[in-house]
Amino acid sequence: MSGIDGVGGAMGIDRVMQLRAQILERNQALGRASANSSSGAVSAQPTSFADTLDGALKSVNEGQNQAAKLSESYERGETVDIAKVMLARQQASVGFEATLQVRNKLLSAYKDIMSMPV
Repeated sequence: MSGIDGVGGAMGIDRVMQLRAQILERNQALGRASANSSSGAVSAQPTSFADTLDGALKSVNEGQNQAAKLSESYERGETVDIAKVMLARQQASVGFEATLQVRNKLLSAYKDIMSMPV
């Protein structure tokens, strides 16, 4: 980072705000995907960053659980469409990869913030 506090601080805040916007977009996309695949009620929009992150992680976990259940059903020989199984597994994979990328960006932002002079 640079030796100027104001420039480094503004860049760090911008980066965190960009990450927050990405998480909100992905959470909404996962919410729409889970609403299409299940008939559960849509919950109220989270208000804090922690709630948003928690909701996104729960959505990814639900996607992985659904993919695992469909895979197990297919392996047991139940009547399950293979395309549905593969789609669920791919959605779970994309959600997990997105979660890893968000984690990596958050860790990078944390390291940048911690290395800033006070």
